[in-house]
Amino acid sequence: MSTVALTDLERVGASFTADTMLVVRDKTRAAIHEIAAQCHPGMVEEDAVEIAKGILKAAGMRRGWHDVYVRFGSNTTKTFGAPSDPGIVLGTDDIFLIDIGPVWEKWEGDGGDTFVTGTDPEMARCARDAKALFHEVRAKWRDEKLTGEALYLFADRRATELGWKLNLDLSGHRISDFPHAAIYEGPLAEVPFNPSPLLWVLEIHIRHPDKAYGAFFEDMLLDDVFFETAEA
Repeated sequence: MSTVALTDLERVGASFTADTMLVVRDKTRAAIHEIAAQCHPGMVEEDAVEIAKGILKAAGMRRGWHDVYVRFGSNTTKTFGAPSDPGIVLGTDDIFLIDIGPVWEKWEGDGGDTFVTGTDPEMARCARDAKALFHEVRAKWRDEKLTGEALYLFADRRATELGWKLNLDLSGHRISDFPHAAIYEGPLAEVPFNPSPLLWVLEIHIRHPDKAYGAFFEDMLLDDVFFETAEA
């Protein structure tokens, strides 16, 4: 990529403001937890998706820049854009993930998280490790100013060390006033520079090497202060 092209990857639209993007982030993360609170054992995944859409609409979502994903059990191994296997019911010792990309007025939100039901220790560890790995990678971005490429090389190595497989098809992207795709549609994992805060989301999707489940965590690349009061 030329210097001009690299600069162009971080341009923003006329409506972009840092304060607004942070408000949008807060709304997105609040919606994720509201959706999670409505998911319970015995529910069919398709019903959870409809509930999620209703919550987002009530919160003021004009549209989604990508589909609403609520994945139960074995569907948590699916990559972005892949259809879920139908009829999956959330179990009493189970795992589920949420990935939403709402457009709030003119601005894109994007975020994801993983939750567990019951007491399965490995599923709980999977959910914890997805979030912990997100923060490990974010620390490399913050402290060592790594490129997008280097961030995901590190993430892949650490996931393996933790006993998981990293899904590199979900490897971060731009975020902006809608639509970011007009600026850059490619993955963060191919960006050969240190990405700026507020303009990119980091995605971590890990899978069990042998069993049919995984976990996901996604949020903006931001400094520590923006996570100090975040949900545990």
